[in-house]
Amino acid sequence: MTNKLKITFLLGVFMMIFSSNMMNAQIKQGDLVDGIAAVIGDEIVLESDVNEQMNYAKQQGASHNTDKCEFLESLISNKLLVYEAKKDTLIENRSAAIKEQANAKYRQLLSQFPDEKSMLAAYKFRNGYEMKNAIEKIDIDQYYGQAKYQRVTDKADVTPNEVTDFYNLYKMQLPQVKDEVTLAQIMMYPKLSETHKQDLINRLKKIKKDILGGESFESQARIYSEDEGSASNGGLYKNITKGQMVKPFEAAALNLQDNEISEPIESEFGYHIIQLLKRSGKVYDARHILLKATPTDDEIKTAKAKLDSIRGLVMNGKMTFKDAAFKFSDDKRTKFNAGVIPGGDGSDKIERESVPGSISYELAGLNKGDITTAFEDDDNRRKVVKIIKLDDVIPAHQITLETDFSRIKQMALNKKKNEMVEKFVNSKLPTTFISIDGRYDNCNFKSNWKKESIKK
Repeated sequence: MTNKLKITFLLGVFMMIFSSNMMNAQIKQGDLVDGIAAVIGDEIVLESDVNEQMNYAKQQGASHNTDKCEFLESLISNKLLVYEAKKDTLIENRSAAIKEQANAKYRQLLSQFPDEKSMLAAYKFRNGYEMKNAIEKIDIDQYYGQAKYQRVTDKADVTPNEVTDFYNLYKMQLPQVKDEVTLAQIMMYPKLSETHKQDLINRLKKIKKDILGGESFESQARIYSEDEGSASNGGLYKNITKGQMVKPFEAAALNLQDNEISEPIESEFGYHIIQLLKRSGKVYDARHILLKATPTDDEIKTAKAKLDSIRGLVMNGKMTFKDAAFKFSDDKRTKFNAGVIPGGDGSDKIERESVPGSISYELAGLNKGDITTAFEDDDNRRKVVKIIKLDDVIPAHQITLETDFSRIKQMALNKKKNEMVEKFVNSKLPTTFISIDGRYDNCNFKSNWKKESIKK
């Protein structure tokens, strides 16, 4: 499961095999249920987990001669990090928030299907309970695993000499770099006209009036809210922690009394009315109805004209692209960095073939230093307008220290971090209960997972 939840939810297979009573039963040391590949503390790795990881790797181009033992060892190592993270008092327990986020993901996925039955069939689940639990389990493992990884590797760093040593040792194994570009952007959210804004506000006021007149907030949210994550659930968000929602939403919600409904408020997503259901310390439950600030064609046209005039200032030398990005861009991720769009490996280089199609089309025929005219695009489901500068064009080449120092540095740092994690994992082996199914007796693991099965 990656960004699209990988579609093959690993836990779903487990829940189809075992009853809910088995799921709730505590796994005792020495017990090994059929279908479980390994137990680490009170965490489990399923046989289906191993198979799914192998299949996914093959889909991504890995060799068909992949060693199943390597995948199992990787999963066991990750589970040990999760097990240790849950005991670490410096890592925040976010189980309640993750559960609510899992429900929101479920509702968001549901919004992409005509009905729940179609979605469950597509993802191969028997019911919504199974699927929600699968999403929650995956997200919990991801959160705790990443949190512990960051704690263990927090102080990792590499010197220039270490980068050079890494390159000299591994340069024959390093891949060739594909055609790359570096891009910078100025992005704007088209501004709504005052008439458009007032129309959204008036619509929300009418909805609020109907609720106060006897309609339920839940039913009105199902009918009118444009928030894909909560509309099907009556606009409900439970166990919201302080800082989780955007500031205007949170400020309005926390200024309400229980069951009170706010006046329409504006956020980066549009206009809302919010009903606070209950509050306990820094955690609260709320419903909301969102009307998105979707710009009209004329509003998009106006934004394009403004961006094209900014482009003209840059092209005429009256302003640098960096200054223009800082002054005008609405993209907080790039405006403070000269508008530079980060690449996937932490550098500013992006493989040309991975540039989104909408941007590739605009870049066609441009040379280094050229800037596109303003065009319409989508950013996190919001309509935006952009201009893109083609900062640099890097032809395919073999990695060298001279041309790719930052990339090699990141590789060296990743290697050091992995070594730190491996050292940490090995330090926990003597005191952690680990049981691996007999079908893996012939595996030659890098770490001593079998440890002659729990010698004290």
